[in-house]
Amino acid sequence: MTTANAHSASKTILVLGDSLSAEYGLVRGEGWVSLLEKQLTAKNIHAQVINASISGETTVGGKTRLPSLMEKYHPDILIIELGGNDALRGLSLKASEDNFRAMISTAKKDKARIILTGMQIPPNYGKEYAQKFFSLYAKLAAEQKIVLVPFLLEGVADSNDYFQADRIHPVAKAHPVILNNVWQHLYPLLRK
Repeated sequence: MTTANAHSASKTILVLGDSLSAEYGLVRGEGWVSLLEKQLTAKNIHAQVINASISGETTVGGKTRLPSLMEKYHPDILIIELGGNDALRGLSLKASEDNFRAMISTAKKDKARIILTGMQIPPNYGKEYAQKFFSLYAKLAAEQKIVLVPFLLEGVADSNDYFQADRIHPVAKAHPVILNNVWQHLYPLLRK
């Protein structure tokens, strides 16, 4: 079976994220979402990628913008890459959780399959808060029966070489690693 025949009809993938998906501090085309488009083409997988990511985006912003994005694009797959800015701004975990639930509900109504990308925050925000924040993603994924990328920055977070001077935003050479973290969870959905 050839790669082209192994996949069903063309898919639309919507990425709803923050600066980690919006190519903050990078040359256009270097971020993981752009690399995803190139990988899909290289593998002869017919899919349209819409990057609706905005630097600084929070879960409340995502929740607010998602209904019109769903109406406009009717994506087959929604990748939610949000939450980091909620934590950096000290928003309550309850508020973030409610916003994630609203986004998941909106996507499910439109029959989109959902990938939630887990995020961690530095322990200087308080060990208990950091732990509860990280576990929120797995809790939601299990409860809502959606796909989880356990940690978006797996293989990136522990290396200073992978970050811009701010120690928050990855440099270009980190983005293939980020893409691989997402790809292993996205690829099975593209085969359905």
